[in-house]
Amino acid sequence: MKLPRLPRWFGLVCCAVFFGAAACAVGAAPVKVLRTILPAAETSLDPAVSRDLYTGHITQAIFDTLFTYDYLARPVKLAPQAAALPQVSADGKTYLIHLLKGQYFTPDAAFKGRRRELTVADFVYSWKRLFDPRLASPHTWMLEGKIAGLDELARQARLSGHFDYDRPVAGLEVIDPYTLRIHLSAPDFNLGMILAFVPLSAVAREVVDMYGDAKGEVASHPVGTGFYQLGEWVRGSRIVLDENKEHVPAVWNFQAGDDADDRRIVRQMQGKKMPQIGRIEVTVQLEDQSRWLSFNSGEADLFWLDGPLAPKALLDGKLRPELAARGVQLSRIVDPDLTYYYWNMMDPVLGGLSKEKIALRRAIAMAHNVDEEIALVLNGEALRLDFPIPPGVAGQDPHYKSLLKYDPALANELLDRYGYKPGLDGWRRLPDGKPLLIHYASRNEAAGVLLGEMWRKTYNALHIHMENERMQFSDIQKAETLCKLQTRNYQWLADYPDGDNFMQLFYGPNVYQNNNACYKNAQYDQWYEASRKLADGPARDALYHKMARQLEINGVAMMAYSRYRNMLAQPAVLGFKKHPIFFQEWQYLDIDADRRAAPASAQDSAHDSH
Repeated sequence: MKLPRLPRWFGLVCCAVFFGAAACAVGAAPVKVLRTILPAAETSLDPAVSRDLYTGHITQAIFDTLFTYDYLARPVKLAPQAAALPQVSADGKTYLIHLLKGQYFTPDAAFKGRRRELTVADFVYSWKRLFDPRLASPHTWMLEGKIAGLDELARQARLSGHFDYDRPVAGLEVIDPYTLRIHLSAPDFNLGMILAFVPLSAVAREVVDMYGDAKGEVASHPVGTGFYQLGEWVRGSRIVLDENKEHVPAVWNFQAGDDADDRRIVRQMQGKKMPQIGRIEVTVQLEDQSRWLSFNSGEADLFWLDGPLAPKALLDGKLRPELAARGVQLSRIVDPDLTYYYWNMMDPVLGGLSKEKIALRRAIAMAHNVDEEIALVLNGEALRLDFPIPPGVAGQDPHYKSLLKYDPALANELLDRYGYKPGLDGWRRLPDGKPLLIHYASRNEAAGVLLGEMWRKTYNALHIHMENERMQFSDIQKAETLCKLQTRNYQWLADYPDGDNFMQLFYGPNVYQNNNACYKNAQYDQWYEASRKLADGPARDALYHKMARQLEINGVAMMAYSRYRNMLAQPAVLGFKKHPIFFQEWQYLDIDADRRAAPASAQDSAHDSH
């Protein structure tokens, strides 16, 4: 039977439905499009400056680090990226790095029309940049005190007001454009993992010189060597990434573990060019319900199912039957992350190490019901923790027990004993009789409001007046980096899978970077510095135990939980498995256009909106 000839516009419409209009240029093969959602707005796209999980999704796609991680290996295993795996000396103090040749930055006006090849000098420049006082990078700590001469460069800049990028650093020996030898001040067997973290990726000096750190324009012109490049950007709303055609050819070649899902993924992806997906469309949606409706209607291919939304898709930790029947995929892990509560040690009300200040902070910790927070705010989607290092991270101790146990009655007795007496209005006052008011900060969407109410219940139980300051996420980050917040829930996701990454959160020199409790203690710092010289093992574990116990005794912070990461993928997504360290996995995925999920029925959508 002869089929009717369809008009040309019909094909273009179909292409636009499946791939997006921009992907359907006349005569071109359709570009595969992946649509995903961020639950908070991005910040700076300069990897040396951005420090949040959400922006990390974008910077990881645009910039390459020297090393990365094997996509399927569990526990995680370091893998080559811009360079082959390093040759490490037996004493852990020298790293020899061989860069892969033929890697190019994406085209930019800063290069004046020439192709700009990546060299080891770009990494050296980028690491120096972390130490430039004008930039005030929150990532200086990752190399601080490690590389011979690098700290001295920063010290001279603070004295002179000028950072000399051309001054050689003894610990960064450029042998040729593709070979670098790193000389460390002390043994560090974790350096390879640190160099796999996005802030240690390469930026080009010409780009920084052209757009300027002082104006912050580098953050608006991300130019890297990664699998993707910036296409469109509507700040706080929409980001589009296009495939970087300059990227060196890469082939999907990973080995399955014992997991059946691994074997399925290998069958789907083995031997394919990377990336298969030519366009990533990212939208920012702050509200839980909006994100869920976008995924359920088929408008998003990947979805991070936060705890508040878990009942929409999960039943007893498994995918609901109606979603499984539609072919929706679930990848569920315990994130290598730590949620903890901190109290600002520089704050005039909460801070200090006098007995009454320690008693106040410990009483607050003992009055807060962590299990209830997990149940009500996260719908049970978290694992209770007593130790500062989460599961799946070297140095974690699942048997450690905290001294700070939930006991509101004892907490009130502690406050009575140290002079926090109630006034005529029923609210406790400071020992000197002045009003006691605590400002708890949280994000201004639904989950933040619920957290605020949970903490209000805690403070009410202690007869302490609390106000909930609801703020934009970016404003919270700025304030706590400056030690301007009194207290909040804080989440830290592993930059690299070692306990050092978590114990450094309370290291004195990291104040104004990521030590948000603004804690400075000579004994803690001494233990931490000693731990950095040790490989994972009993000697280092003993130091970690001392450090964890000191945080409790001084009431600096209270460990809370690690969240489950539930990632949903539509049936059309091939090759997806949530990686514990990656921000995202886009370069490893494919899209099967024939399996694009049909939107949920109107009845289903109406039911889910309640």
